[in-house]
Amino acid sequence: MSATALGTARLLAGVTRGGRADLVTHRHRHGPQRYRSLDELAADAARVLLLGRGGAAFPVATKLAAVPAGRATQVLVNGSESEPASRKDRTLMTLTPHLVLDGALAVARALGTRHVTVAVHDAGSHASLRAALEERSRQEPLPERVDVCRTAGRFVSGEVRALLRGLDGGPPVPPSRRTLPTESGLHGAPTFASNAETFAQLALLVAQGTTEFGAVGSPEEPGTTLLTLLGDVRTRGVVEVPTDLPLDALLPGEGGPVLVGGYHGRWVRDVHDLRGLGVDRPGLRAAGLPLNAGVVARLPREVCALAEVTAVTRWLAAQSAGQCGPCLYGTAALAHDVGELLHGRAAPAVEARLLGLVGRGACAHPDGTAAFVSTALDALGEDLALHRRHGGCGRPYAGVLPLGPLGQVGQVGPGGAR
Repeated sequence: MSATALGTARLLAGVTRGGRADLVTHRHRHGPQRYRSLDELAADAARVLLLGRGGAAFPVATKLAAVPAGRATQVLVNGSESEPASRKDRTLMTLTPHLVLDGALAVARALGTRHVTVAVHDAGSHASLRAALEERSRQEPLPERVDVCRTAGRFVSGEVRALLRGLDGGPPVPPSRRTLPTESGLHGAPTFASNAETFAQLALLVAQGTTEFGAVGSPEEPGTTLLTLLGDVRTRGVVEVPTDLPLDALLPGEGGPVLVGGYHGRWVRDVHDLRGLGVDRPGLRAAGLPLNAGVVARLPREVCALAEVTAVTRWLAAQSAGQCGPCLYGTAALAHDVGELLHGRAAPAVEARLLGLVGRGACAHPDGTAAFVSTALDALGEDLALHRRHGGCGRPYAGVLPLGPLGQVGQVGPGGAR
């Protein structure tokens, strides 16, 4: 997948044309590694209103302040990007792994610990990070121990509590007990955990300082962010953009429905519903459109949108953690109902299915699945009517929204006919 910057590249500086940045190249671009005390790092993160770049968008300064400093504390880079639509963290770890490592080491040294773990599930990221550590062992020997671990690639396994459980030898699914990692995380120790882009942003903040870091972007969320753009968009692939960029600038002209936030995100009918919104997380959240892991997709008008939604809903059901009724049975029943709608048949229980998922799961998967489906049904009213009248729409399923190895929709013909 391509990597592009709209405006000045920061996270992707020097790698937008491909080619991994080794340590020498990284130091030439970003300078020597610098460090801040815990108070300094938290204060800098607060000044630039730095938010986590995963699903929760939690203030980084608040999380830093919540983690007890000390040798037992753990630092965890969550690089287990298990949503098929998102590629931004994998792009960072593959093309510029030293930026991610600089951020993780800056946090570790601020917290006074030497324990850093990077968790990934894909082979490319694992190889790139291992090579980066080999480069550092020769050129910049580390006092810290940095472990790069392979993890399960299932969707729910990327949730931080599921990841911690898997790394500690348990099943990689979220536990029912909602203990914060800052209190008890990896090996039971207090843990600062965030995704790969968050650590890369911290590395930039330390290298640039607050003034330069905040010189671009929205006042509500200064800086740049990474997006994965799919479908009928201006530039497909991973794109670095300033956070004050209008979201509709990525979606030129007219087109089909737009998904913001990926497979636990929300749908809107078309680009007109995004007027006046930038890509900053606070503004999007206020509009009811959480950016989550930074996926924005627009379906071309010539494809069957309902087939795309059905395929992803089936995939989400197949990704169930299997530990509570709403996740195990509710998502499967919802996927069945969406399939009925695809083929023009009535699904009178679909609203009840959606209500039965919200707020009742052991983790966020049922809620995220319900948000994806309910907003899709709202956005696709005309498509649903067409399928009811004719049993399909005559447009093909194109697989615009990528799927993992489970939950494939199978052979889908024009208008979603199997």
